[in-house]
Amino acid sequence: MTRRVGRLFRVHEREAQGARRGSRVHWRGGRVGSRWTRSLQSRAAIPGGGPRPRQGLRGGDNCQPEPIKIPEPPATPRPGPTRSGAPDPEQRPRGPQSGAPDPEQRPPREEPQIRSRDPPERSPRSGAETPRAEPQIRSRDPQSGAPDPEQRPRGPQSGAPDPEQRPRGPQSGALNLAIMPDKDSTLDLASATPGAEPAKTGAAEATPASPPEITRPAEPPPPAAAPESVEPKAEPPGCPSQLVVENVNDNSVSLTWTAPELVGTSGVDGYLVECCKDGTADWVAVNKELFLSLRYTIRNLTPGDRLQLRVKAVNAGGMSSPAVLEQPVVIREILGMIRMPRHLRQTYIRAVGEMVNLLIPFQGKPRPQVNWSKDGQSLDPNRVTVRNGEKDTVFFIRKAERSDSGKYQLSIKIDQLEDNATIDLRVIEPPGPPENLRLVDVWGFNVALEWSPPKDNGNAELKGYAVQKSDRKSGQWFTVLEHCPRPSCTISDLIIGNSYSFRVFSENACGRSATAAGTTELAHIEKPETVYKPEKYLGWDFSEPPKFTQPLADRTTTRGYNTQLFCCVRAFPKPKIIWMKNQMEIREDPKYIAVINEGVCSLEIRKPSPFDGGIYTCKAVNPLGEASVDCKLDVKGKAGFPS
Repeated sequence: MTRRVGRLFRVHEREAQGARRGSRVHWRGGRVGSRWTRSLQSRAAIPGGGPRPRQGLRGGDNCQPEPIKIPEPPATPRPGPTRSGAPDPEQRPRGPQSGAPDPEQRPPREEPQIRSRDPPERSPRSGAETPRAEPQIRSRDPQSGAPDPEQRPRGPQSGAPDPEQRPRGPQSGALNLAIMPDKDSTLDLASATPGAEPAKTGAAEATPASPPEITRPAEPPPPAAAPESVEPKAEPPGCPSQLVVENVNDNSVSLTWTAPELVGTSGVDGYLVECCKDGTADWVAVNKELFLSLRYTIRNLTPGDRLQLRVKAVNAGGMSSPAVLEQPVVIREILGMIRMPRHLRQTYIRAVGEMVNLLIPFQGKPRPQVNWSKDGQSLDPNRVTVRNGEKDTVFFIRKAERSDSGKYQLSIKIDQLEDNATIDLRVIEPPGPPENLRLVDVWGFNVALEWSPPKDNGNAELKGYAVQKSDRKSGQWFTVLEHCPRPSCTISDLIIGNSYSFRVFSENACGRSATAAGTTELAHIEKPETVYKPEKYLGWDFSEPPKFTQPLADRTTTRGYNTQLFCCVRAFPKPKIIWMKNQMEIREDPKYIAVINEGVCSLEIRKPSPFDGGIYTCKAVNPLGEASVDCKLDVKGKAGFPS
């Protein structure tokens, strides 16, 4: 019994999962449900018009099965509303609020499962198995609760059962089973439902089901198309600017313009040129295809027409506002127009001896009359050659000279129309040398120079001066300054003992002057004399009176052994040293030897005897004073002559 209850739970779980997952799971759930339904049908269809007796049922024709007591399985939490009160999106929709049973409501889990032991039904004629009726699972919209329009219609919301829907039990928890009885057999579901209350269920009998039919699973809805990305709409470009007429003749006109400042997100695909006759509004496109050039020539025009012209910029966003000429254009030949080259619009400079060859184009119809002049006078045919053509004129000088410089006038004339142009020709040559170069000053390692500008600048503005120096020993010239702007300079870092000469060149656009201005005298960089002048210092006075720095010391000696007495004295000038014994000066006595060396005074007594003992005095005397020291000498031994 426990296994049957478990299978029943799994069957209903599969049906619930099939309703959520798709048609394939619905089909599998339908097959299981059909097998379970046929099991009930086979149990209900017992020969004799009553249920088949088995264990737990009382035999008899009209006996009813006793309710089977099945232990309740543990409750499984069902999906419900969240804390916020919103329904769970995975929860299956409930039935209507009118009280009618929901056709898609899941059967209670505590209901038992009854299996059929009868063999499958076969056709009486062919003997083949009769296909079993599969349950069809229908879905509703989980949000609105409205039935799917692709599904088969259900019964009304008042609670009446759908004739094509399997009958389900009441909401009291009775087993909701679809029964396919035989012709006369019926099954009382109220009595077979465990725990059913008689007051609520009553003696409800199963309604005979419709003939079995084979249903296929509902096809899954086609996937929703991905929303197309909406691209931003392209903007049209701005209006072209500076539209002007470049050239006009009797059958064509040339236009030029500049690109618009705003070209949009897609750029400019090209330009469209339109024209119409003056006084009308019939604009006609001249070019069949777009082009990106900023210049266009309209050809095959009728002479004498007055045309209005305009240009538009085009891109994916559309056309721009047109750029229109302010005045209409008359299609005719321009009479007497000189087209001066750009390099001739300013002063044309050539060097002496160079060739001058100028080509000046012009327009005119019929052929205009060309005339050249210089300063209001006709040209010299020996110096200038002129050749005139239909569309240009040539001005030629084989070797230019300074006299060829000046302003030349060109005029073309057709009937009473005339056009003039002026050419300023300047022939230049190197300038003359500077003048009055002289040495201003020479000091140390430096030389200062001055000069005057040249009288002839070569018919051109001076660019500066170049200064050079030369050593008298080597005789070579070296440039020390270039492009000096002033007529004076200072040259430094010259070598002592050398003599230098200097020269100066002037410069213009044609080059340096042919000759230079030089100095007439040499700049000698002399070595400065050095004379020693000793400073006068006051002499230091070292004079001082005598002073003994080391006095005499008392001594004791032995009879017959030489002895010496020492002392040190300092004095300037050098003092006189006097030795005395017992206040008696010791004079030339061979027994005493007195020595003075660098202020050290010594007295040697040879083989003294007791009679030589006494008080000895050393006295130093100079013009500034005197000083003396004493000592006692004691000689040991008996008096008398030595043995």
